[in-house]
Amino acid sequence: MKKTQAARMENQVYSNRVARSEFDKNWRTVIGRGGYIIYIATANQAKVTVLLNNGSSKLITFNKGGRVLVGSGGVSHYSKPHFAKDL
Repeated sequence: MKKTQAARMENQVYSNRVARSEFDKNWRTVIGRGGYIIYIATANQAKVTVLLNNGSSKLITFNKGGRVLVGSGGVSHYSKPHFAKDL
């Protein structure tokens, strides 16, 4: 039986290892300066499932107003605080 890992709180984080991200319905999208796509959480418990280049996945949860900035080459910036859980 597999142990369930608790989500841990993280501060501002960035990654260049993101292969794919799936956002739930609680996000709006805007285009920011410098070409970044900005996803803004519209509700508490807004979720993003992230697949990393090494094949691992994470579930990242934000409160309302949380932001994810996505740039070219898989670069992603996650606002603080948020909760991350390995899947």
